[in-house]
Amino acid sequence: MSKFEDIRSVHGTFKIWRVSDFKCLESVKNAHEDAINSIVVSSDGIVYTGSADKKIKIWKKHKSSVNALALNKNGSVLYSGACDRSILVWEKIDNNVEKCSDLGQGPMILVGALRGHTKAILCLVAMDNLVCSGSVDNSVRIWKRGIDEKSYTCLAVLQGQPVKCLAMANDSKRGKNGGDDDCDIKVWQISVPLI
Repeated sequence: MSKFEDIRSVHGTFKIWRVSDFKCLESVKNAHEDAINSIVVSSDGIVYTGSADKKIKIWKKHKSSVNALALNKNGSVLYSGACDRSILVWEKIDNNVEKCSDLGQGPMILVGALRGHTKAILCLVAMDNLVCSGSVDNSVRIWKRGIDEKSYTCLAVLQGQPVKCLAMANDSKRGKNGGDDDCDIKVWQISVPLI
């Protein structure tokens, strides 16, 4: 265990402790609906818990605060953006293994990350096979999900000012909209290749 030295569980809650100074680094309440019977940590810091509630949960998270979420139209893919400059891609699964966040429509599992921004992600929007991300780095990135539904390509980087909110319209007369601190609304019209 790299950052911590001990993990303890009591009644569905687990805590991560640093043994050198007995400091509790993190406490996860209601991690399971019943007793946690087993905990293991991988070399890359992912925590796995097994419970009497018949579930295994995999606890992987952003390295900093989460600022933005976007969900695709059918709710099967969730995008989360954070201060650590990453956009994590989560997909809905239909079995008894859960990622740390059950969103009420079924468990999600981390399947990838989109990287390219140099500062915190502030906003996200998803439509069809596109995801747009706005950042403190004064850019909006347009990502396209591949035909294999696993890979992503950054199609464009729109430069300007820090972008705090985004909206998209699936209409040839409208484009992607972004708002920033100078009270301006920017409108971009984008064309996405079919391939």
